[in-house]
Amino acid sequence: MTLGDVIKNYRTNYNMSMDMFAKKSGISKAYISLLEKNKHPKTGKSIAPSIQCIKQAAEGMDMDFHVLFEMIDGNVSLTAENEEPTLTPKDNRDIAKDLNSIMEKLQSGNEGPASYDGEELSPEAIELFRDELEIALKRLKIMNKEKYTPKKYKK
Repeated sequence: MTLGDVIKNYRTNYNMSMDMFAKKSGISKAYISLLEKNKHPKTGKSIAPSIQCIKQAAEGMDMDFHVLFEMIDGNVSLTAENEEPTLTPKDNRDIAKDLNSIMEKLQSGNEGPASYDGEELSPEAIELFRDELEIALKRLKIMNKEKYTPKKYKK
C-alpha cells in the first residue's frame, strides 16, 4: 500500500476533501494529489515520499508515525531534497533585529499602538505578543525561502 492509498482511504472514511487534509497535515494539496495518483506527471515514475512527508501525514491522520510507516511500501525518499528549509544563524539574527524594531515602534508613545481600548498592554500581554510575532516572522522567512528558491525545496 502506498502513502497515497492510506491518505485516500483516510479522507474517504472521514469524508474529507484534499483541501481539508492539506490544512490538517501541512502537506500541499497538489502533493497530496500526486501521492494519491502515485505517478509523477513528468517522469511517470511512482512517488517516493520523504520521511518528513510521512510524519506530516501521520500527524494529519492522528496516527503514530511508526504505524503509518509500517503500512506503506518501502518506496521512501531519504534525501534532503524533500526537506523543508531551515533557518540559518543569519536568518535568526535578521528576525531578532526585525522583531526588536517592530516591538520598539509598538511600545513608543503615550497610548501608542500597543494599547487595547485605550489601556496600555500589560507586560505579560506584550511578551505574549512578542512570542507570537516571532513565530510568525520565522514562518514567513521559511515561506519566502520556499517561494524564492522553489527547486531547492520542491516536494
